[in-house]
Amino acid sequence: MSKNHQPLVPPRDKVFNLRDYDPNHAHMKREEAEAEMVQLRLRLNELQELLYADKRFALLVVLQATDTGGKDGTIKSVFEEVGPLGCSVVSFGVPSEEEKAHDYLWRIHKQAPERGHVTVFNRSHYECVLVERIHSYAAPARWKGRYDEINRFEEMLTAEGTAIMKFFLHISKDEQRERLQARVDNPKKNWKFREGDMEERKYWDQYQDAYQDMIRKCNTKAAPWHVVPANRKWYRDVVVAKALIKKLESLDLRYPPPEPGVAGTVVQ
Repeated sequence: MSKNHQPLVPPRDKVFNLRDYDPNHAHMKREEAEAEMVQLRLRLNELQELLYADKRFALLVVLQATDTGGKDGTIKSVFEEVGPLGCSVVSFGVPSEEEKAHDYLWRIHKQAPERGHVTVFNRSHYECVLVERIHSYAAPARWKGRYDEINRFEEMLTAEGTAIMKFFLHISKDEQRERLQARVDNPKKNWKFREGDMEERKYWDQYQDAYQDMIRKCNTKAAPWHVVPANRKWYRDVVVAKALIKKLESLDLRYPPPEPGVAGTVVQ
């Protein structure tokens, strides 16, 4: 299989190498993708409303990416037509003092969606095997043990009715440079730029290794990782939207039966 045609979900029977995935890949033109997104957004909204009515399942969407990887843009585009009822976004930054006083999954678990709801994690529990690994905030023995802990946590959530869809938005180092420069050059984007972005960029190779291990060790049947070519934003959005729709459609969602006596009722 060529570099340009790697599967969205890496096969679990093969060794995963992130460098085999082309972040610039797209098998459609921009006009086609943008036209298709119109219908995909509407369908996702229909399914989210059905999920809310059904109330048997929850959907947790996990987005991970390097700085400028497109997490915010993906959420804004893919969920453009989805109403706020039963859908929320949670961003995880530096842990608060209260969060530090608990186990690292405490703040994650309390934000997991209830049945009938969709929750999107902008960054997630995987920061503990990314940032904490790169900057030595946790000892190697500690963060290495977290892969299995995370897998067990996600297996428990799925057993309780939460469908988990994890997306790694894969961009190239050159694309990140261009996006960072755009934040500097465009006054409307200046607020997004931080000096720390340049410092983190120095760790590009280390982060790629950490992302590779994250996907390799936590790409489970219960909660698979999707490696999304994300250099082209319009293609990224189609890939994510289609995967979410496919998952929701597989749940066999249905409207609950009406209350007795509803049939034939005449509203005065």
